[in-house]
Amino acid sequence: MCEHVFVRWDNLKVDAEESRTLPGYREPATVRTFDAPEALDTRFYEVRSKSALNKVPKQSRMPFRWTINPYRGCAHACSYCSSGDTEILMADGRTKPLAEIRPGDRIYGTVKIDQYRRYAATTVLDHWPTTKPAHRVVLEDGTEIVCSGDHRFWTARAKWKHVTGAECGPLRRPHLTLNDELMGIGRLASPPDQNADYRAGYLCGMIRGDGHLGSREYRRQNGGCWTHHLFRLALVDLDGVRRTRQYLEAIEVETQESLFAAAAGNHREINAIHTQRRDSVQAIRSVIRFPTWPSLDWRKGFLAGIFDAEGSYGDYRILRIANTDTELIDRTAGYLRQLGFDVAVEDRQLDKGLKCVRIRGGICEHMRFFHTVDPAISRKRSIEGAMIKSNARLRVVAIEPLGVDVPLYDITTGTGDFVSNGVISHNCFARPTHTYLEFDAGRDFEKEIVVKVNVPEVARAELMRPSWQHEHVALGTNTDPYQWVEGRYRLMPGIWEAMRDSGTPSSVLTKSPLLLRDIELMKQVHAAAGFAANLSIPTLDEKAWRASEPHTPHPRKRIEAVGELNRAGIPTGVLIAPLMPGINDSPAQVEKILELCGAAGATSIGGIPLHLRGEVRDIFMDWLRSYRPDLVPRYEELYARGAYVGKPERERIAGLLRRGPGRRRMPALRSPERDTDPLAMPAARPPRKPAQTKLF
Repeated sequence: MCEHVFVRWDNLKVDAEESRTLPGYREPATVRTFDAPEALDTRFYEVRSKSALNKVPKQSRMPFRWTINPYRGCAHACSYCSSGDTEILMADGRTKPLAEIRPGDRIYGTVKIDQYRRYAATTVLDHWPTTKPAHRVVLEDGTEIVCSGDHRFWTARAKWKHVTGAECGPLRRPHLTLNDELMGIGRLASPPDQNADYRAGYLCGMIRGDGHLGSREYRRQNGGCWTHHLFRLALVDLDGVRRTRQYLEAIEVETQESLFAAAAGNHREINAIHTQRRDSVQAIRSVIRFPTWPSLDWRKGFLAGIFDAEGSYGDYRILRIANTDTELIDRTAGYLRQLGFDVAVEDRQLDKGLKCVRIRGGICEHMRFFHTVDPAISRKRSIEGAMIKSNARLRVVAIEPLGVDVPLYDITTGTGDFVSNGVISHNCFARPTHTYLEFDAGRDFEKEIVVKVNVPEVARAELMRPSWQHEHVALGTNTDPYQWVEGRYRLMPGIWEAMRDSGTPSSVLTKSPLLLRDIELMKQVHAAAGFAANLSIPTLDEKAWRASEPHTPHPRKRIEAVGELNRAGIPTGVLIAPLMPGINDSPAQVEKILELCGAAGATSIGGIPLHLRGEVRDIFMDWLRSYRPDLVPRYEELYARGAYVGKPERERIAGLLRRGPGRRRMPALRSPERDTDPLAMPAARPPRKPAQTKLF
């Protein structure tokens, strides 16, 4: 625990293994390792920094104008700046949860061409998990985005805006307000379930649209007859050919793939699948019959198949499905209308009777079509070069702080942005900074820690300058300044002394009670200029804590730290999460948590039910099967529709938070919807001018 950290460093074996020059530093860094369980496989790069204060650039997503980072990288390695289930638009027109994105994946970003921002395929350069205070942004079309307050979105006013901010003070920056409009393709539709009905519908649309299926009788020379059976499907795009072949295999129809026509001039190569078996042809003829009462899945499959066979989506962003068969045209238009699409049937009175079904509504409706029915051919789903303007209802209607640190993910792309949940998002700032030092943003962020050994002295020099405006300085907004290695380097006391002596208001966010070591200095900073602390505290359940934050101090130690800080007059808040149905949400357990936080005098307390997003869902369910297998059916029911429990369960948990026995003895609980930013400072005192030194 924390008290061990204070003394154990004195007896540690310290090895200086090597030296290495890091980008941005002239002098080589001394590379050290420590003989301690916490330091296994971790290297510390001791450097001398020229500056301590980092000014937040306008394009940055950091929440304060000034910050000091004595460490780069964080050894806490929490097991999880958008939520993992955020859908990312891939370059093939499909979507993938953010948690499942990997470096090298091709996705959509945007680029500015001819004064217009347009969609462009880009490569994912990095992907990493992080933990940050979460907010929920709700859009007019019903889209809900869970992300950090530092996340930035591209708005209709042609500028990037953070989720949270202020008009003045340390949080001054462009930020979202109600009625701001985001830009993008709008709410993404859920993909279809590719079940037996969907597969049958797809085969019907594809084969009736562009396949050849027939049986022809021939007379032999001896007067006898024989029947030639043939199925053939020839397409330029292999995606459609191979999906058809796969679906035919599901009904035990084997086909052969072959070259139908070689590439020549401007014509691409055409590949085909075929079979001449009588049983196979009869099975195909049976599967492509129109059902009397087609199911919704069958209709979606049919629309995907007919689009792959006869659809087009070109540079002019017009989505059409053409055919000479009147029944196919009527069914296509009818099924689209049943799915809520606005369609027009174009009849140009051509000799062969060719008609087209056109989907109106622009790129938003076109993308809804692609995601709703999921055609196989990626080429026909491309929006490369399309302008980002759309008629999607992307007005911001709510911005709600959840009041808790949650597992989030972020990526770095070649264009610097990406399309998440149908809107354009900016890259993150924290872990990518590690790549500037020629480390990766994943494991290296946790195992290759840069230590700025002279940062207290440099900070003092900068904060005591006459030109310093005594603006708020935040610590812990990038990496935790009280990660366990601070017990060895002791950089924070010198920083707090510089804050105190210069009259600079400041704050800290941490998971570690190690900050109690510096409580006297924090009191002095608070008296001189204003100071606040926040500790992130999970459930008291031992197994849940160890599963999610294995390298952080015990939650009870953090509660004790909250109490000691508040008793010392330092305003300190608490973030409680998650509340897990059947595990730690019983009245007795919740009352105990509230009682402890209330007794600790927390200035703010928030709590939310468990969210199961992306990879977290699988991790948690695996843990649940081993820890409480009896609860598995209940969780499958509670989370059947997605990452969040339903409204009745949320209201039940909110009721538990309201009626705890410690309610009267603690400050009013703030709901996640109304809580302020957990990093927000109390009103700062007027800056104290440094005293004039005397010569005599």
